[in-house]
Amino acid sequence: MAPKRRMLRDGAYPMSTLATVMTVGFVFIAMLLSLLLKLRLERDMLIGTIRAIVQLVAIGYVLEFVFSSSHPMFIACILLTMLLVASQNSAKRGKGIPYVFIRVFFTITVVAAGTLGMMLAFGMLQWKPQPVIPISGMVIGNCMIVSSLLLNQMKERASSMREEILVALSLGATSRQASERLIREAIRAGMIPIIDALKTVGLVQLPGMMTGLIIAGTSPIEAVRYQLLIMFSYTAASAMTSIILGFLVYPTLFTRTHQYIGWK
Repeated sequence: MAPKRRMLRDGAYPMSTLATVMTVGFVFIAMLLSLLLKLRLERDMLIGTIRAIVQLVAIGYVLEFVFSSSHPMFIACILLTMLLVASQNSAKRGKGIPYVFIRVFFTITVVAAGTLGMMLAFGMLQWKPQPVIPISGMVIGNCMIVSSLLLNQMKERASSMREEILVALSLGATSRQASERLIREAIRAGMIPIIDALKTVGLVQLPGMMTGLIIAGTSPIEAVRYQLLIMFSYTAASAMTSIILGFLVYPTLFTRTHQYIGWK
């Protein structure tokens, strides 16, 4: 007789090990399409899949240990790791910008700390690893994406707007004045994803956190409240990340005497 499976609160059953393994089939479908169309993405897909499995399984065991101990030091170590990895990943988009990792790390740390601090101060979250670590990870991940977009946009626009900046400098503008349009357009580009997400959330897709809570048996209304917390915090974090990082990065285009040197 087969063992009785534990039922979730909503009457659904958790995924079996076999069902979890079978999910890799979705990746094989993508790899097959890549082969047929000669996209040459199979190797990257395979590496990404293996990394995802190893990383998620490892963090699963780590979080289980952290959740059981609830020691503040373990929580701090997890958050620091998230910040370092996110900063390193975003910094790759800013290759050639002086001290780009430090600038990105400072920006993401300040924004994540401010966002999380506000949630804790207003009682939106409790200082427990179960809510703090996942929500911090989502905020840090959002900051990482925004940082990458901003750095990419600034590098592209610094190159395409070089003549415009040089003309402005020749007419007596400061580096700040000459870079005003570059900074504004790069910040706007960094904000586009979250603005589009706000406009379509609930219509095009049910966001990940809301879906997870519903599957776990939480009331849809309660799930919506948590999702609104995440979406609105994303909006503030995206704006702060774009603005802070933009103003930290643009001065590296110039010397102290406002001469344009660009990025290699």
